[in-house]
Amino acid sequence: MASLLYRLGIFSARRAWLVIVAWIVILGLAGGAFALFGGTLTSAVSIPGTATQKVSDELAEKFPSASGGRGTVVFTTTDDTEFTDAQKTAIADLLTKAEGLDDVKATTNPFDTQAQIDEGAQKVADGRQQIADGTTKLDDGQALLDSAKSQAATGQQQLDAARAAAEASGQLAAAQPQLDAQQATLDAGKAEIATQQSTLDAGRAELETQSATLDEGAELLDLSSNIRQVSTDGTTAVGGIQFDKSLNLVPSEAKEAVVDTMNDAGIDGVTVEVSNDIAASIPEILGPGEIGGVIFAAIVLFVMLGTLIGASLPLVNAIVGVGVGVLASLALSGTVTMLSVTPVLGVMLGLAVGIDYSLFILNRHRTQLGGGMDLRESIGLANGTSGNAVVFAGSTVLIALLALNLTGIPFLGLMGTVGAVCVFVAILIAITLTPALLRLVGSKILTKKARARMGHADHHKRVPTKPMNTLRAVVTVVAGIAVLLVVAIPALSMRLGLPAGSSEPVDSSAYKAYKLVDDKFGAGVNGPLIVVADLATAIADDDLISEQVRIGTLLKAENDVVAVAPIGASDDDMLLAFQVIPEEGPTSESTEQLVRDLRGLDIDGVAELGVAGNASGNIDVSEKLADALPLYLLVVVGLSLIILILVFRSILVPITATIGFVLSLFAAFGGITAVFQWGWLAAVFGVHDPGPILSFLPILVVGVLFGLAMDYQLVLVSGMREAYTHGSPARLAVQQGVHAGRTVVIAAALIMTSVFAGFIFSNSVMIQSIGLGLALGVLLDAFVVRLLIIPAVMHLLGASAWWLPRWLEKLLPNVDVEGASLERAAHTRH
Repeated sequence: MASLLYRLGIFSARRAWLVIVAWIVILGLAGGAFALFGGTLTSAVSIPGTATQKVSDELAEKFPSASGGRGTVVFTTTDDTEFTDAQKTAIADLLTKAEGLDDVKATTNPFDTQAQIDEGAQKVADGRQQIADGTTKLDDGQALLDSAKSQAATGQQQLDAARAAAEASGQLAAAQPQLDAQQATLDAGKAEIATQQSTLDAGRAELETQSATLDEGAELLDLSSNIRQVSTDGTTAVGGIQFDKSLNLVPSEAKEAVVDTMNDAGIDGVTVEVSNDIAASIPEILGPGEIGGVIFAAIVLFVMLGTLIGASLPLVNAIVGVGVGVLASLALSGTVTMLSVTPVLGVMLGLAVGIDYSLFILNRHRTQLGGGMDLRESIGLANGTSGNAVVFAGSTVLIALLALNLTGIPFLGLMGTVGAVCVFVAILIAITLTPALLRLVGSKILTKKARARMGHADHHKRVPTKPMNTLRAVVTVVAGIAVLLVVAIPALSMRLGLPAGSSEPVDSSAYKAYKLVDDKFGAGVNGPLIVVADLATAIADDDLISEQVRIGTLLKAENDVVAVAPIGASDDDMLLAFQVIPEEGPTSESTEQLVRDLRGLDIDGVAELGVAGNASGNIDVSEKLADALPLYLLVVVGLSLIILILVFRSILVPITATIGFVLSLFAAFGGITAVFQWGWLAAVFGVHDPGPILSFLPILVVGVLFGLAMDYQLVLVSGMREAYTHGSPARLAVQQGVHAGRTVVIAAALIMTSVFAGFIFSNSVMIQSIGLGLALGVLLDAFVVRLLIIPAVMHLLGASAWWLPRWLEKLLPNVDVEGASLERAAHTRH
């Protein structure tokens, strides 16, 4: 590999303009592909096959009217007074207009819905009054009938007494016609009383049936009594937008059309805010913070290299690499669903590794050129030695990123692939464009002072002659580990979730909508749950309301449930759907627990209870990622350990490198948790509403940080190995390796940290947390683990650090990552 890269460096130097033009053409082709085939990005995170997705699919199949993504539009009066009739009409017209937009299935007028709710409550009250009045009339009628019954009984007694007296006096035959006529009259009266009693009983039975039905309706209303579409003070209303497909499948153009329509409403005295479901912001790929990070990287380069030309070369390489990698990746966005954070990750990695990889080669070339080596020979040798190290270091990053596809999570695999493309391009740029540009700038890559001393022996810095103090090594290891463990403590309470409206920028419509709903209707309205009950047997129409009341009452009895509203039944009467309003918002712990409680609820007659909504989606995504993490770690760490064993020809060096990575990783998690979940230094980092950590951040940071950590491990420890193999004692070789590589590692780490840190001030909390995690991880890993702990551990291990079983040593090929054989050949030629 070293020889191949040496020849590639010589070719690139000899054909400098050809290489430069080739990369310009490639950049143009990538831009053209993006212009022709690029699509739009999405901010909706979803994973196929989750419990939430299954519920959504079931609703789409069995309950089309309740399927499709939903978002809300919040209307509020600017002077905090009740809506006027004119404003209500204007809002209704606006929502009707929105129904004509692409992918919009229906809209909900909040005033009509609230009127229906109020009307239902009034109907119940009127019905109760009617039943009470009817009951009074029936009671009055019953009293009359009872009086008539008493009179009839008295008349019968009198008639019977008269019949007995006539019979006793022997006058029965003469009195019989009159007695029979009286009996007939009495019997007719009894028959009429019986008829009236039957009518009265039927009326009472009907009232009881109506009362039972009314009670069921009242119970349904009571279950949903806390659900409102218009606030109690009449100043705020929540309209609904229903799409014809799931939110993550709705094109961005359709959502943007809704947002534009609402923004252009122009209703006097009314402000319109669109919820996060529709108006989630797409993060800027390059904003002020990111540009500031690049500027800081340029300053570090200038301080280290001392010339503007030297400082500009790595930046030019990185920018070209990012342009090619990101534009080529975005060209795929027209055919695959790409999360909005994906290209930003590509920019992060492309800039960071693009600068660092070019810097590694450039720095080696400067040292050789300053020592008097021929320009082209120096370029070729730098490409064959440091370029070889770049390829191996980059391979660990590529493995970590591409292995994200093993998680089985499409959006995460795509993020890894895009990041890998950008890193791969950065590697190609470093080993081709860097030599070409170095050939053009010639000796100007050095400062004037360095050019004046070219070829002089005193150009080389003094090499250490004494090893580290053993006590100092022990203290360094203990103190370094203690610092990392303390920083990692907050990670023990890390909660994972997905961003909600509260995570959006404070000046965004989505954030304002979230806060308005929270203030006027309650936090839970921002994250309603859809509960689907799959019945064991089909429900009869006559039993529908009672079954809805029965199941709804059990749902309402769960902790942290504010209201339950039945949505309806499927066409086959095998599915009942309910809307459940939790006490708190979609990212709260109580709502997450409620989802688990609802899924575990056992209800007679219900075969299965499913839950959908933001909170359930958060849980499903987090659990899916947690399940994928062990396999991912096994593959990434396993393959990388194999590479490190090949490179260093040691067992303990790769193991200590991995342990150091784990320490810096958990410290990075601790910092993220402290800032974004606990709210520490919230004002500094612009975190206005602390909440759970982005659910896919841990696995993403693991992949990216592992590869980058191994970069610095390779630069430093390969220098130690080179000194050790050249005859230096093991402990002295540690000092010499650190001395040889610390300058470039410090500069590279500062550059990478500054690039990542620039993204902390993005307008997206997703980008902010990823930026902080990577910046803090690189900072701790480079300055605490690689520059302090690892050298100290290597010192304590001594020669045993390079121990390798003989049988394994015979099996392993000689990788020669630093190109030592190539360097020896160069010295022979000169």
